[in-house]
Amino acid sequence: MKLTQSYIDKLNQLLASYEIHYQNLRSLHWNIKGEKFFELHVKYEELYTRNQFIIDELAERILTLGETPLSRFSDYLIHSVIAENDLITEAKRGVDYVLSAQKQLLIVERELLKLSETHQDEGSSALMSDLIREKEKTNWMFSSWLHQIE
Repeated sequence: MKLTQSYIDKLNQLLASYEIHYQNLRSLHWNIKGEKFFELHVKYEELYTRNQFIIDELAERILTLGETPLSRFSDYLIHSVIAENDLITEAKRGVDYVLSAQKQLLIVERELLKLSETHQDEGSSALMSDLIREKEKTNWMFSSWLHQIE
């Protein structure tokens, strides 16, 4: 399988984006306040714990392909499609961030799904399919949660 540098760069972009998203989720978990504290504190922890696993999967996938994953926070900031958050303490704003970030991740994952098929990279294709399916369900759940508080 012959991989292009742009393909590896896209995998690293997704890795960088998950790293920034992970830290943003940690901040949401630590700083949530108000009447929705208990439910969101737990949910944010579930999300960042899952993201930690995804980060490891992505880095190991890049290594499996014989390439080097990004590993410096300064590189993550440069390559991520997700920006660092300001401090968020409000429930609605935090969930809005989660939905927005996950939509950005979905764009990159869908691009990688197409590219992985072009490169005949079945392992990355399966990973992207799993991430897309999981994220679509999570977005549906968070969107439903937002409707209850509006």
